[in-house]
Amino acid sequence: MAEQFDVLYLGSGHGTFDGAIPLAARGKKVGVIETDLIGGTCPNRGCNAKITLDQPVAIKNQVANFQGYGLTGGPEIDWNANFKHERAVIEGLPDMIAGLMEQAGVTLIHGRGEFVDAHTLQVGDQTYSADKIVIATGQHPHRLDIPGTELAHDSNDFLNLTDLPQRITVIGAGYIGLEFANMALTAGSQVTLLMRGDQALRQFHQPFVERLLAELQDQGLAIRRDWVPTAIEQTGDQLTVKSADDQVTTDWVLDATGRQPNTANLGLEKIGVTYTKAGITVDDHLQTSVAGVYASGDVIAKSQPKLTPTAIFESQYLTHLFTGDTNAAIQYPAIPSVVFTSPRLAQVGTIPSADASDVNVTVSDLKDDWFRQTTRDVQGHNLVVTDDQQRLIAAAELGEQADNTINTLLPAIQYQLTPAQREQLVTLFPSIGSTAWSAI
Repeated sequence: MAEQFDVLYLGSGHGTFDGAIPLAARGKKVGVIETDLIGGTCPNRGCNAKITLDQPVAIKNQVANFQGYGLTGGPEIDWNANFKHERAVIEGLPDMIAGLMEQAGVTLIHGRGEFVDAHTLQVGDQTYSADKIVIATGQHPHRLDIPGTELAHDSNDFLNLTDLPQRITVIGAGYIGLEFANMALTAGSQVTLLMRGDQALRQFHQPFVERLLAELQDQGLAIRRDWVPTAIEQTGDQLTVKSADDQVTTDWVLDATGRQPNTANLGLEKIGVTYTKAGITVDDHLQTSVAGVYASGDVIAKSQPKLTPTAIFESQYLTHLFTGDTNAAIQYPAIPSVVFTSPRLAQVGTIPSADASDVNVTVSDLKDDWFRQTTRDVQGHNLVVTDDQQRLIAAAELGEQADNTINTLLPAIQYQLTPAQREQLVTLFPSIGSTAWSAI
């Protein structure tokens, strides 16, 4: 007989544990099925690992900005020591997250879960049933479908590099491609970025993206646009990435051409869950095409950014739904995005087209802000969009502290603060927060 739960989760990442823990704490019998590391991608081979490796990179670039302005000479990055630090930071996270779930009363089930029916999952020889099942299996790296694709590496491999190759070629100009190219470049590798089209980071304000690419080129990044790889070949220790009319010789290839939802081998077809290449289709209550089966996190096909904060929000929404706190449809808040390059690129809200007449768009040069001069963060730009009542509706920034700027402005966008309401917010001075508010 199957063990009975109130709610079962497939996967243990942020799309699960940020909701499963409070759900169990409120008395629900909750089970979490995981075939890999507890915590999913973000803590183990995503955000946490990336930002740990990036810290020396950011510091080195900040020191470079101060050359001739109070500093001479500069640090060099020891990648092996950086890698060991990253491991020390993240290796304990799976046990920590597992401990938090178990302390709340969540049952952890290790193995691969597959649907038997809409309320039953099989893991090995055991079956588990629940009134509600949440699919939160996340995504995995996409692989190029070209000869020699097995010679390329994915983001997981990059995060496990104990030493950096001398020459690295990155295929793809999204978040992962640009962030990892920036890290390797600053750490001393010769890096070539191959863009399959003419635009990078399509979801970001393109004038700022172009300025970011120009800045990275000034730092030494080689960029080739409209470059479609057709094969990867190996000769001895050397790799060659080929297109129809060009080739790049390198030591290591990163395939950063995107991520795909983990929908295979779950038995979704058996119970009739609808999904596409973009992910699982859900309604405005995050329920799939099968009653009682829900989805959360990056496995969902959605227009919202597939980011950790989005997964957390969805997981917490399901907790409120399952406990009866709400029966309302999910209402996504303003969700910011950031690219952790040097400089950073961050954005929230929709940036209008140049001919939009119903909004006000103000673009500022950071070098004109006295506070940015104190930190030598003078290479970037800031953009704010306000409506006819001077309420902030979108913002973007290219700069070393862009992530903090956009975080500071989030409440103004989410709560549609009027100028009079914004005046009631007294910030620390001098600070990036004070500077951010003054840009509106």
